[in-house]
Amino acid sequence: MMGPFRNITLLILIALVGCQQSKPSDISKTEIASTTKDLFPERIYKEEAGKGALLLTHFKSLEDFRAVVKVQYAEDLPVEAGRKQRAPVVRLTYQSAGQEVTSVLESGISQKDFLEARSGSLWTRIRLGMKCPFAFFHRNQLKAVENLGRRRPPIFGKGDAAFYDFAETMVKHIREEDRQGISVSDLSEKGYLNTFNHITAQTFMTSVFSEDIADFIADMHELYNMPELATGHFTEKQLADFENGPVDNYVDMINNEWGQELGKVLREKYSIDQRTTWTPELLADYLNDIQSYCSWAFQVGFIPFKATDEIVVKFAWKINTVLEGGSKTEIRM
Repeated sequence: MMGPFRNITLLILIALVGCQQSKPSDISKTEIASTTKDLFPERIYKEEAGKGALLLTHFKSLEDFRAVVKVQYAEDLPVEAGRKQRAPVVRLTYQSAGQEVTSVLESGISQKDFLEARSGSLWTRIRLGMKCPFAFFHRNQLKAVENLGRRRPPIFGKGDAAFYDFAETMVKHIREEDRQGISVSDLSEKGYLNTFNHITAQTFMTSVFSEDIADFIADMHELYNMPELATGHFTEKQLADFENGPVDNYVDMINNEWGQELGKVLREKYSIDQRTTWTPELLADYLNDIQSYCSWAFQVGFIPFKATDEIVVKFAWKINTVLEGGSKTEIRM
């Protein structure tokens, strides 16, 4: 058992880091509504009802966030049957676009536990596996996600791309005429880039693997960033930290849910599973559908991805390599 536990200690470290661009033709605002209407059935997404994804830069405080998203902690929720005590938990509920999304985060195992197990004894790893059997039984999928979510040039070659690269490219793809009306803060790392990053990564993970895998990775990441998210017991310093405070993490949790919803829609549209062969044409269409959602959500136009873009060609090869077993390359802990 030592090998598998060694291999899962860094699987939750989805750093989602980034890279490059492309130069295709524009997609106009007039195309946004019709494209989105085809992609998102009216029963799921209603344009007049809201705009879905959130930007951290549109909130100034936790109070601002709570005016838009319902935040409930253990003391606000009924005790579950058979549970004597209220375990720390936060439930975020957001109604938008004709749909209600809910994100639930319970206090428990996080990336920190996996990092500690890395340098711990065999018994430490065994205990972690007993506490978190999900990670053990899904270790191959988690390993694949880590390879897709991180740049690994030594394994996949020079110019290797990851999920974050697509988020960066999407920011570059915002049409110049729309960019001129966007604030500097919205174009910063904590604006569109962070939102696109979470939506893109969660969409891919849900389409290729499952919503459970995507949700597990999201929860481990957020708990590692700030365990207090589940209790609401924040320090003044945490509340004052705009870029890394609770609002940042709560916005990420909501955007993760939108990414998972989008991932389920695209999985059905393209009949995606772990056996799918990703051609550059399929990947370009898939990425343009993610951009189409973001176009509708934020009312901006995008330059579309093309099958000939270098980042598309390289990542199509990478995802096929990983899903065919290329991810089995030993990850040194």
